[in-house]
Amino acid sequence: MVTRMALYEHVFIARQDLSNAQAEGLIEHFGQVLSDQGGKVVGTEYWGLKTMAYKINKNRKGHYAFVRSDAPSDAVHEMERLMRLHDDVMRVMTIKVDGHEEGPSVVLQAKAAKDERGRGRDRGDRGDRGDRGDRPRRD
Repeated sequence: MVTRMALYEHVFIARQDLSNAQAEGLIEHFGQVLSDQGGKVVGTEYWGLKTMAYKINKNRKGHYAFVRSDAPSDAVHEMERLMRLHDDVMRVMTIKVDGHEEGPSVVLQAKAAKDERGRGRDRGDRGDRGDRGDRPRRD
C-alpha cells in the first residue's frame, strides 16, 4: 500500500516556563518524529513567547511554534499523538494545505514590520510636560 504525501501546517503552544532553547528543541524533536515516519519537514519557525487570550493549564503565556511538513497522514497522526501526550505541549493544531507559501509566515512578517516601525523612530518634540513651576503649590 502506497501512502500519499500531503502538505500540512502545524502550530503548537508549549508551556511558558520552558526556555527558548527548550521550545526550539521541541520543534526539532517533533520534526524528527515526522522524518522517522517517512515525512519531511519543509520549514520551521519559532514565533516566541506570546500572551494567550485565555489561560490554558494555569498558563497565561506560551511558546508558539510553526512547522510546515510534507508527510503521509500516518506520520502526522503519530506526531500529533506524541504532542498531545507530551507534558510541555499545551495545544496542537494541524491544517492540511494545498501549497506552502514562500518566505516567512504572516506572523513573522508582522513581527518584522512592527520591529521596523519601532526602530529608529524619531519621536520629535513632545512639547511642554506641564512643568509645575509656574503653578502655585498646594500645601
